[in-house]
Amino acid sequence: MNNLNIIVIGTGMYVSGRGTDGYGTVLPSIIEWKRNAGVIGKVTLVGVNGLHSRETEMKATRLFQKTGVNLDLEVLPKGTNKDQEAYKSVIKNVKQPACAIIVVPDHLHYCVAKDCINAGLNILIVKPLAPTVEEGSDLIRLARKKNIYGAVEFHKRWDEANLIMRDAVHSGKLGELLYLWVEYSQRKSIPTEIFKAWTEKTSILQYLGVHYIDIVRFITGATPIRVMAVGQKYWLPTKGLDAYDAIQCMIEWQMPNGCKFNQTLLTNWIDPETSSAMSDQKIKMVGTAGRFESDQKERGIRINLDGKGVEQPNPYYCKDYMNSDGKSEWRGYGVDSILTFLNDVVDLGKQLTSVGELEKKRPSFTEALISTAVLEAAHKSLDKNSDWQMIEGL
Repeated sequence: MNNLNIIVIGTGMYVSGRGTDGYGTVLPSIIEWKRNAGVIGKVTLVGVNGLHSRETEMKATRLFQKTGVNLDLEVLPKGTNKDQEAYKSVIKNVKQPACAIIVVPDHLHYCVAKDCINAGLNILIVKPLAPTVEEGSDLIRLARKKNIYGAVEFHKRWDEANLIMRDAVHSGKLGELLYLWVEYSQRKSIPTEIFKAWTEKTSILQYLGVHYIDIVRFITGATPIRVMAVGQKYWLPTKGLDAYDAIQCMIEWQMPNGCKFNQTLLTNWIDPETSSAMSDQKIKMVGTAGRFESDQKERGIRINLDGKGVEQPNPYYCKDYMNSDGKSEWRGYGVDSILTFLNDVVDLGKQLTSVGELEKKRPSFTEALISTAVLEAAHKSLDKNSDWQMIEGL
């Protein structure tokens, strides 16, 4: 296979760490892929604002220095230009073989993914697949028609803690599942600063909670039956944002053997800025034969520095470590998720696998439609006085 050209649509926090002290996840992962003999060609990062491009280029330059790995990298648009459709010319003119990683706001997923599929690009898109079942189903139909591989970047499927939980369920050690309890929250700066431009176009459940909807599907193989949601709007409206501070969601699932269990999912994005981690996340699973608990914030590390207070970093998600050459290497399940996609694309090109085979074992569009259906039903419940909503479209 010839060198793989990679297009990343989006240049923000998750791609390069723009606006933060870090370097994001996508760009470090691509660097690690090259370090590990990835057949890499040109990497193009394309956003909408030339001023942001410059910031991203600076991040990339520092990354090259830290890692000792350079990429043939271009960041668009240039100068001070603003172009909402800059990605269209990139995907139209890219030399094959190529793939796209889509990192744009939720409400843009459908149109950007559709354009990439029509351009013949295998794609990885950040969660969720799309806000609605109609949009998600259309992407599935189009991808099948074009024989395109589409996956959603549900990196928690690579987290070892979740893999242990999956083994506990599949081995039968927990017996029949009865209920799950999940709490997942982030700091106030997420909706008011980092994602302020599109906070009102999503929800904390859609942006964040969707991870633990997908994880329940991944761990259990169950199908969602009905959903009920309750939400509160108190603090964010005082900041001029018409968005829920918190959403509590109940999901009834049915196992392949017909047994049902309930998931309670508690989400908010108004945690104090002094929280010791960006994400506070816990999951408990109770069955007829036992219990499994995973505190995914308490990863065992605490750092207390002057002027910063206590921090609890997650060393297993996306973290840089100094190697024997004094350079930084990025490791973690966030990195593994992206490396897996790139390796799958190469294997497709070499005909070592097929789209059908990948559909069975990856967070494919078809798998991701399940969490999208739950999100859509939850939002309907919020609009209808928290009535239970049956899952439709699966």
